Amino acid sequence: MKKIAIIGGGNLGTAMALGLLKSDFVPAQSITITKRNTLTLAGLESIGVKVSADNLQAVKDSEVIILAVKPFQIKEVLQAIAPALTTNHTVISVVTGIDLQEIYAVVQKVIPLFRAMPNTAIAIQESITCISSMNSTEDEKNYVNTLFSKLGKIALIDEKLMNAATVLGACGTAFAMRYIRANIQGGIEIGFDAATASLIAAQTVKGAAELLLTTHTHPEQEIDKVTTPKGCTIAGLNEMEHQGFSSSLIKGIAASFAKIG
Repeated sequence: MKKIAIIGGGNLGTAMALGLLKSDFVPAQSITITKRNTLTLAGLESIGVKVSADNLQAVKDSEVIILAVKPFQIKEVLQAIAPALTTNHTVISVVTGIDLQEIYAVVQKVIPLFRAMPNTAIAIQESITCISSMNSTEDEKNYVNTLFSKLGKIALIDEKLMNAATVLGACGTAFAMRYIRANIQGGIEIGFDAATASLIAAQTVKGAAELLLTTHTHPEQEIDKVTTPKGCTIAGLNEMEHQGFSSSLIKGIAASFAKIG
């Protein structure tokens, strides 16, 4: 059983710890999570996760190192932990905008390096995680793929697509939430109370996504099934398109990609 150190106990780091525990991938005592202010990690500590402010010691005590710090912190953190890193370590970065070559340039050691981009649904084992790697064996790849498969679905991609994956899969959570929020507001306008509108909107989106994931159909095929001639669905769809629904979404994705690049 490999011990895991999550360096960075922010929203994503804590979400990963919770997801790993819920999936039974590792027991709580095999996870260490670090943060300067450890008081905010009291909840994890209370269920057996090791909490520490010492990144270097966390690395020494673990075999798998997950870097979950802010991009501006990554160089300083890597410089601090580099002396403890060996070929027995597997390093996984979930840091936005930092590529594997940049990590290697700081560490200066040929060790297994992975870059992964999950989203916050990892806390409930429903993330999509895009993964790329360098200097890794098949066994190491299988371990990392299995780890993230326990937390949702995975996609193995070329690292040059990682920024695009960040926008589509991580920023995409916020885009989907904004759509759901608008749906709730519309539901209230046509007569539902907020709680009922929220339930209907969220479950409808969940069901639509599951249809695509289960049947592997194209969205248009599913749209056709509920779009009858002169019906209310096509009237709503056409009005949304007249108001720029698809265009605004595509432009938003492109704007996020331009910003991250």
